[in-house]
Amino acid sequence: MENELRSFWRKFFDFNWKFGLFLILIICVPRFIIVLIANETANYSYVGFIMIISAIAPFLFLNKYGRKRIGITKPKSYSWLIWSFLIGLTFSFLLYLLGDLLYKSTFENWYVYIGKSYNIPTEIKANDKRIMFIIMAITGMIFSPIGEELFFRGIVHSSFAKSLGNVKASIIDSLAFSLIHISHFGLVFINNEWKLLTIPTFIWSLSMFLVSVLFYFSRKKSGSILGSIICHSAFNLGMIYCIFYLLN
Repeated sequence: MENELRSFWRKFFDFNWKFGLFLILIICVPRFIIVLIANETANYSYVGFIMIISAIAPFLFLNKYGRKRIGITKPKSYSWLIWSFLIGLTFSFLLYLLGDLLYKSTFENWYVYIGKSYNIPTEIKANDKRIMFIIMAITGMIFSPIGEELFFRGIVHSSFAKSLGNVKASIIDSLAFSLIHISHFGLVFINNEWKLLTIPTFIWSLSMFLVSVLFYFSRKKSGSILGSIICHSAFNLGMIYCIFYLLN
């Protein structure tokens, strides 16, 4: 039986749920802390660094066979790449509508809180706003989708799936994904103090869990991790558009 791990790592790990848990601990715990610090200091440079680490994890730990097993391969269904994009985009707008319905323009609205980190000037000119949006959209569609999907729907999911099966693995990687995003919204830094917004946090975390399941569904239907990356990229595009153009 072929082994997914590079020969060096086989001395320490088997490709199973214990390895997946190890990855979550060494990546997600530091990331949670880094994002919280970034929200307080408004310095997000290290968040980009942790995304890069997440993206290279499969190439660091896995051999060619392992990378293929986690979905780094050509799609089997190119039509599902289009569906993946539409699914991610639709979910982002539905999440905007839910936040607007429940919380309007308050910081209990997840998009409002996340949007404050973009530092969009109040009196910005339309052309300057468009340029800023394009820059933020390109960044948001590349770094976190690639880093998070190679990590969560790729190496983490597959390591759990080998021990527990795809359904349980999807629940676990989606749960880890949703919990890590409490650092982005839920545990918030407002008026120089930390607050836990209990009900908005629950809604946001549940939404992140559901969209994570959709990311995995896109990977499964397309036959490639590219499906989940595209779905995630589309979700981020929709979220950034909502923050720039739909929030009051």
